[in-house]
Amino acid sequence: LHFTFFLSFGILTFSMVVGGEDVRPNSWPWQVSLQYQATSGWAHTCGGILISENWVLTAAHCIGSRVYRVFLGKHNLREDEEGSIAIVPEKIIVHENWNSFFITNDIALIKLAQPVVLDDGIQPVCLPSDGALLAHDFPCYVTGWGRLYTNGPIADNLQQALLPVVDHATCTLRDWWGTQVRATMVCAGGDGIVSGCNGDSGGPLNCQAPDGSWQVHGIVSFGSGLSCNYVKKPTVFTRVSAYINWINDVSVRHPD
Repeated sequence: LHFTFFLSFGILTFSMVVGGEDVRPNSWPWQVSLQYQATSGWAHTCGGILISENWVLTAAHCIGSRVYRVFLGKHNLREDEEGSIAIVPEKIIVHENWNSFFITNDIALIKLAQPVVLDDGIQPVCLPSDGALLAHDFPCYVTGWGRLYTNGPIADNLQQALLPVVDHATCTLRDWWGTQVRATMVCAGGDGIVSGCNGDSGGPLNCQAPDGSWQVHGIVSFGSGLSCNYVKKPTVFTRVSAYINWINDVSVRHPD
């Protein structure tokens, strides 16, 4: 099986939203840009998801030995934007059972050094209930600054794309992802047109609940190494509802 992480820089690469469109500014106010300090300045490497005033979800594979910051309230990564703010992590907690070979438990939490002030452009997203599963073809959106197409440029403006959920029974078929996909993952897309890509890792799969609120059901984890938008190789996400207890336990162990 050929797969690739959706990092924007580094040995393992993943891309931006393929087949997406520019979002309306501030329409996904929990989307963050995880950036690292490079010799030429700060560079986007992954997405992230604000879940409270001082906690951000991202993918475990996004975290290394670099110096990081979390940029919130961003739309265009190249421009100075009023209301956006960069905050350094106080601590980063990678799941203790993260396995980079099998890509299991690909989840991490970042505690911000200071609580963020919430406004129209910066808001936390809701978490799903423990164990919640979405039906096949449930409409969700992937968002991120990943590549616009396989080996293409990283997006300047935040992108969004409709990615219907692919149920576990379908995604684990032999001509889909097979045994690479575990029960703690959720798949979306796979039509060969729209997908996540390099730079989208750690970002959200946004799904609207019946009450109209938005929930994050997935964290962008990996996709096909053949191309980002490969038929029957949907974008694979860490299923957030499988880690509600872990998220709660971490926040208890690292109180404000």
